[in-house]
Amino acid sequence: MDILEILKFLPHRYPFLLIDRVLEADEKHFKALKNVTINEPHFTGHFPGYPIMPGVLILESMAQASIAVVAKQPGVQPGGLVFLVAVEDARFKKPVVPGDTLVLQGELLTFRRGLGKVRVQALVDEEVHAEATLTFVVRGEG
Repeated sequence: MDILEILKFLPHRYPFLLIDRVLEADEKHFKALKNVTINEPHFTGHFPGYPIMPGVLILESMAQASIAVVAKQPGVQPGGLVFLVAVEDARFKKPVVPGDTLVLQGELLTFRRGLGKVRVQALVDEEVHAEATLTFVVRGEG
């Protein structure tokens, strides 16, 4: 998915659209990119002199990347909303800084009746910087 296709499935827009491209996606796995740049608004205050991407925004990037696998599920149509409803086992191992390319990859664990669960990792240079299990609900299925 390029950015135009991503925009069909995600309602987010700047400054809250936190993925740039989906590299791979099928019914079970996905891999997406987030290019982290110093001009993002949160770096002004997080933290002056040592800019790091807030953990909550890393989680949001992971959740947005999950749309790639959600979009491949039967009955899910563009324009439906996907709500994050639970975060489990979140771990932040290393900071994410401007200039990093965040690779968001994951696996769909379950999806039934619009309720899904994914295991996601956020990597920089093939090293895990964060990971979590996310549960979401889809509204507006076809």
